[in-house]
Amino acid sequence: MFAKFAHATSIWGRIFLVDATDRKILAELQADGRLTLTDLADRVRLSLSPCHRRLRALEQSGAIRGYRAYLDAHVLGLTFEALIFVTMRTSDPDILKAFEQAAIETPQILQAQRLFGDPDYLLRVIARDLPAFQQLYDEHLGALPGVQRLSSTLVMKSVVEDRPLPL
Repeated sequence: MFAKFAHATSIWGRIFLVDATDRKILAELQADGRLTLTDLADRVRLSLSPCHRRLRALEQSGAIRGYRAYLDAHVLGLTFEALIFVTMRTSDPDILKAFEQAAIETPQILQAQRLFGDPDYLLRVIARDLPAFQQLYDEHLGALPGVQRLSSTLVMKSVVEDRPLPL
């Protein structure tokens, strides 16, 4: 499954050398971020100290950005998800920065991606239900800086989500 050679990976514009053992560590942590250091070392067949050194190096390099819990939106009452395509009125850098900052500050926007071509952005939005989404759409999203047009599509179901990165 893992190659027997090291390869360079670009992370945030930096190059970090990742070998087979590092890939094993990353794969185990993607599967279970709550592993103790002892369990992680056992799974990747390293003693505690070398495993700890490698883990810290992966964290310091930026390869591991953090640890978090994955929550179930439906269990928490957030049952409505939509994808919204945003077309901007202008490509003025200040307007785009203002739009992006407003998107960052909107907690219902789970993902925001700038796209090449038309439309300009793709937003993944979550809400409690249709009325909550409609209120967010009408009162907030349409008023974001520089927005010319919004086009939305509803998510029927998620087939793939929170997939670990291929290593």
